[in-house]
Amino acid sequence: MPRGGARVTSGPPPDPNALRRDRASDKAGWITLPAEGRTGEPPVWPLTEPTRREEDLWDDLWARPQAVMWEKLGQEYEVAMCVRMLARAEAPKSSTELLKGVKQFFDSLGLSTVGMLRNRWRLSDGGTADPKPATTRRAPARKSSRSRLKVVPSDGDTGT
Repeated sequence: MPRGGARVTSGPPPDPNALRRDRASDKAGWITLPAEGRTGEPPVWPLTEPTRREEDLWDDLWARPQAVMWEKLGQEYEVAMCVRMLARAEAPKSSTELLKGVKQFFDSLGLSTVGMLRNRWRLSDGGTADPKPATTRRAPARKSSRSRLKVVPSDGDTGT
């Protein structure tokens, strides 16, 4: 099995509220999605004939906030495959591999908490989408260790 940390999902996901956000990898910023979700009709189902359950899941997912970005990125096929796998994974005795695939789709489409963080998406406070990236907070300035030292008088030293 491969080792190391040079993969996209290695390490903890980004945190928009971290104190130190001045790394080069953070220049892209965060995208704020509308908390009320995507408005309008869902796109046309791109795969072969959907089942009734797939139609319900398709309508539900395209009403979520993440769907704003899926539409922008043209991810109709990815969402449809996620829906198809999710519908099959709901069946009794579905395979573990199918469940793993659904989890991977949820992460890549931003449907899980980790997926939202990795995509650098966050929800608005309830208003409309905010196009500005997240503001960064800097850690408070610390005194140097030398400035925190104090002179302690020795025996017989009067301190004068």
